[in-house]
Amino acid sequence: MAARIKKGDTVVVISGSSKGTQGEVLSVRPAENRAIVRGVAMIKRHQKATRMGEEGGIITREAPIHLSNLKLIDPASRKPTRVGFRVLEDGRKVRVAKATGEVIEG
Repeated sequence: MAARIKKGDTVVVISGSSKGTQGEVLSVRPAENRAIVRGVAMIKRHQKATRMGEEGGIITREAPIHLSNLKLIDPASRKPTRVGFRVLEDGRKVRVAKATGEVIEG
């Protein structure tokens, strides 16, 4: 199945504790239907120091968030939109913003 949300997209969280927060998608995990978004769903992890020089302590990082809780930001109107697909004349399958009908590059 084609990806509606890809790495590098700007998304907004539509539900959960981080509702309303915008961020850039850092990675997508299609098998789990989850994505990691910069600055969203921050968690704290206790980490032991390693011999390789990594320091121990409490680190803060992004947790994966389910794709159903994310909406893509339309590049034309800068508002959240659903994503559809369209096949162009040259045979390419592209993502399309449902709100404006604009082709989403990337």
